[in-house]
Amino acid sequence: MLIDHWPLAGLRLRTPRLELRLPDDEELAGLAELAAAGVHPPAEMPFVTPWTDQPPEKLRPATIQYHWGARAALTPERWELHLGVFEDGRLVGTQSLMANDFAVLRETNSGSWLGLAHQGRGIGTEMRAAVLELAFAGLGAEQAISAAMADNAGSLRVSAKLGYQDDGIARLVVRGRAVTERRLRLTRDRWLAHRRTPVEISGLEPCLALLGADGRPAGAAASAGSDAG
Repeated sequence: MLIDHWPLAGLRLRTPRLELRLPDDEELAGLAELAAAGVHPPAEMPFVTPWTDQPPEKLRPATIQYHWGARAALTPERWELHLGVFEDGRLVGTQSLMANDFAVLRETNSGSWLGLAHQGRGIGTEMRAAVLELAFAGLGAEQAISAAMADNAGSLRVSAKLGYQDDGIARLVVRGRAVTERRLRLTRDRWLAHRRTPVEISGLEPCLALLGADGRPAGAAASAGSDAG
């Protein structure tokens, strides 16, 4: 079975409304359709790389290839988990968790998107809370970072609810114009102080070595609200 050789296929994060896991190939096709249907208003661009500007006939295969590429390139030193977000069994978006040199830095990064029809209902907060539980309780992270365009009020609200603090800015060029990106950082103490969403983690133990977390601090997975077995 695939899970015997690729244990990440069995990783599950569950919150009161959502399940997060790696999509299979048929689900990736559905995710590609969701992306092509719209992620943000055309006049806005919340991403540093404006991948949603592609025409649908290019965006659909590019979305699938992006997920395949991240899995093929995954190593304990550099990894990206692009998890499908399912509500009542239906794909509504993706939530990513990434890290470089996690075994040393104990730091993760995150990114996400939701289909337009699924925005404004608190799903963004719940799915970010799920991967923060994975990072801190499951993997033993010490800090988590994120970033959002200065005009991306929705993403910044999610970060504020979960306890992130400002960590500087970056000046970037997106769609040929200068934009400001706000960097954000969340410490373990602030995560604990803002931890509200119950999250169940299953299938994590066999994945730890793949994610550079087999040397995680003792008791990391035993934190309240997480079942990392």
